[in-house]
Amino acid sequence: MARNDHKGPPNPSKTVALGFAIAILVGAFALMLPISTHGPGGASFRVAVFTSTSAVCVTGLAVVDTATYWTPFGQAIIMFLIQIGGLGIMTGASLLFLVVSKRVGLRNRMIAQQERGSINLGDVRRVLIGVIAFSILAEIVITVILTLRFWARDDIGFGVAVWRGAFHAVSAFNNAGFALFSANMMDYALDPIILITIALAVVMGGIGFPVWIELQRRWRRADRWSLHTKLTLMTTGFLLIGGWILLTALEWNNPDTFGPMPVPGKILSGFFASVVPRTAGFNSIDYGEMGHPGIMITDMLMFAGGGSGSTAGGIKVTTFAVLFIAAFAEFRGSPDVSAFGRRISGSIQRQALTIAFAGMNAVVIGALLIMVLSPFGFTESMFESISAFATVGLSMNVTPQLSGPADAVVIALMYFGRVGPLTLAVALLLRRHPRRFSYPEERPLVG
Repeated sequence: MARNDHKGPPNPSKTVALGFAIAILVGAFALMLPISTHGPGGASFRVAVFTSTSAVCVTGLAVVDTATYWTPFGQAIIMFLIQIGGLGIMTGASLLFLVVSKRVGLRNRMIAQQERGSINLGDVRRVLIGVIAFSILAEIVITVILTLRFWARDDIGFGVAVWRGAFHAVSAFNNAGFALFSANMMDYALDPIILITIALAVVMGGIGFPVWIELQRRWRRADRWSLHTKLTLMTTGFLLIGGWILLTALEWNNPDTFGPMPVPGKILSGFFASVVPRTAGFNSIDYGEMGHPGIMITDMLMFAGGGSGSTAGGIKVTTFAVLFIAAFAEFRGSPDVSAFGRRISGSIQRQALTIAFAGMNAVVIGALLIMVLSPFGFTESMFESISAFATVGLSMNVTPQLSGPADAVVIALMYFGRVGPLTLAVALLLRRHPRRFSYPEERPLVG
């Protein structure tokens, strides 16, 4: 009998996970070179792996001071890893349904294409070029604005201003949160040009390329936007405005955060504090001094994250929206879960629930391990765990004080938070098999 050596197409979820792991290891070895750090010798393997993981997973958590520990060469390596990590997620997630569509038959492919109204199976090359071109163009514009502002404000040479502008443009657009200042953006807390530019870059990168390409094609026909685009824009706006109002109100009189600022500064800082958990990690205030209600709001914003197919992390705003809509439909006793005149299938609801459930378990287990392996309490540990899983990069001054084992927990959370939701979504979609029978229905008691 002839042996069948034919192999099926590679599992895209495994390809994504392996690709990120290789990028992290290569980046770590580059950061261990003596030329990457100031002083004698090079970075330890622990520091290099943590930093490389944080950069490739576009998180921004750091166990050392990026501004003083790394040389310009080391900082350039970090910026390159951020670009690779952010661009890899954008291209991979934007083309995800193309990979999946090849496995579900012509009819469903045509339905999927019609629902998305954007990209078909013949557009792979064009999509790749579009993602790269959009990213580069956006980063160039952001670089120019930040360069001119740094140059005018900080009394530095033009070359230094260009370097700062380019680094922070890449870091902001890719939602990374790395900064070339020891205090991150705290020295610019009252500078609207820098903070608003960075905030807009974060939002642009966090919306997702599938949304941008549809807006570019149908910006005058909002009624023909896909449900994905509508949910992404609606939920993003709701979380940004809601977070802005709540954080500004809660921290308005806090003497260690917004309190000493003038009114325009408080409003600006509230807006920035609402944007960066989605999931950039820049900070214009000390989160170690934020009140507990503000920390809880930030936790929720971080966990929700940004748009699917974007550089942002978290469970994604569409997952959050689907769960909210499903719960609301159940409260109303509606037989269907629908939004904007479109019914959301049961399989999508189950996928959203699975992703959210996996994310919740990851952050709870991560927080528990951090508490066991470090001297920090529940609030700090949970904040660190969510920040790592959602690839945010904010910290209540915890990251530099973590032990080796606790570092490993944070590294695992960053890696899972970056590749986990995407690969889980791929796996769930590819494992959908038709079944020609159904079991008898029974209704267990719940609640």
